[in-house]
Amino acid sequence: MSKTYRHGQILKLIRTKKIHTQDELARELQQAGIPATQVTLSRDIRELRLVKTRAGYSETMAEEGGPSFITLAAEFLHDVRIAQNMVVLKTSPGHANSVAVALDSEDWPEVVGTLAGDDTILVIAPDNSTAEKIRKRCLAPIEKT
Repeated sequence: MSKTYRHGQILKLIRTKKIHTQDELARELQQAGIPATQVTLSRDIRELRLVKTRAGYSETMAEEGGPSFITLAAEFLHDVRIAQNMVVLKTSPGHANSVAVALDSEDWPEVVGTLAGDDTILVIAPDNSTAEKIRKRCLAPIEKT
């Protein structure tokens, strides 16, 4: 398993479960088939900037990010189409990556993942009806302009 994958799984776990100790985190990772030593977990926690609170591990506030999805979509998003459980966003040439990064940082629970090219973003939804909800959310910023 790569470190990036392990980090992603750790973040997924702490976002969905209350994890209070490194032992609990190690057990959860082990159940997911990801072995990790205490030394590795200590390093991962430091690198991910996780903090221990009364409610368990949580992420620290993200450092200043770029423009929001709404801002970038209003300026660069041209079209939104659905193909079953996938939503295709068409942007101005050269802007798909920045719009996709902004969308990813919105952390919409209905978005499984995104892929960006030069002027096209593929947004994966878990099912067709959720794809329609995503389409409507994506269209909102461009309908206001």
